[in-house]
Amino acid sequence: AMDGTEGAAPAAEGKVGEEEEDDFGYRLFPDRNKKPQSFLVRSLFTFHNRCQLMLRMTLDTNPYAQLLLEAMKQSGCTVFNDRHFSCENCDGCVSGGFDSATSQIVLCQNNIRQQSHMNRVVTHELIHAFDHCRAHVDWFKNVKHLACSEIRAANLSGDCTLMNEIARFKFGLKGHHQTCVRDRAIRSILAVRKVSKETAEKAVDEVFDACFNDLEPFGRIPHSKTDAKRAYRDFQNRDRYNANL
Repeated sequence: AMDGTEGAAPAAEGKVGEEEEDDFGYRLFPDRNKKPQSFLVRSLFTFHNRCQLMLRMTLDTNPYAQLLLEAMKQSGCTVFNDRHFSCENCDGCVSGGFDSATSQIVLCQNNIRQQSHMNRVVTHELIHAFDHCRAHVDWFKNVKHLACSEIRAANLSGDCTLMNEIARFKFGLKGHHQTCVRDRAIRSILAVRKVSKETAEKAVDEVFDACFNDLEPFGRIPHSKTDAKRAYRDFQNRDRYNANL
C-alpha cells in the first residue's frame, strides 16, 4: 500500500538541464541516488511488508477468516482487503482493533510476529466487524453491546482453544473455556474503555449466557482449524440449500 513517493521527487528539480546528458540511465533506478533510508525506517517498512504478507496468507487460507468474510458478504457487508484492513504501528501490547467509525480493522504490525497470531487477530476483529454489520452495535455508549461482541470474539476466534491456554499455563479444565472467554472479554473492554473493572465484569456477566451461546456465523465453537473448516463447509452448504428453496 505504500508507494514511497512522498517527498522523493521534488528535490531533483532545478538542475535537470545539466544532468540530462550524463544521466547514464540512472533514471531507471530512482533509488540509486537517494540517501539510504535510516535503519529505523527500513525496519518499519519490513514490519509493514510482513504484516501485509501475513494478512494475505490469513485471508487466503484460514477457514475462520474465510467463513467470516463469506458471512459478511451475505449480510451485505463485503470486506475489501485494501480498504478494510490497515497495518499500523500500535502502542503497548495491543495486537489489533476494530474502528467502527471507518469499519476498518487495524492490525498492529509491530506486535504481530507469527502467522498463527495474525490468524487469531484477524478472526477476532472480523467477529467484531460481523457484529457491526448485522446488528446495530452501540460500541461507545452501551458497554453491554461491547461486552457481547468481546465475548463472541473470544469464544469463536480460537483465542481460548485449549492449546493457546495450555501455552498460558492454565490447567483448570472444568468450565475452563467459559472462564477464559469471560477473562478475555473483561480484559478487552478495559483495554479500550475507561471503565472500572467492576463495570466491565458486570456488563460481561449480564450478557454472558446469551452472547456465549450466539455462535453465528460458525454454528459451533470452533476449537481447532478442523472445526473451523467444517463450519465453513456447513455454512457454504446451508447457503446452497437456501438458494435452492
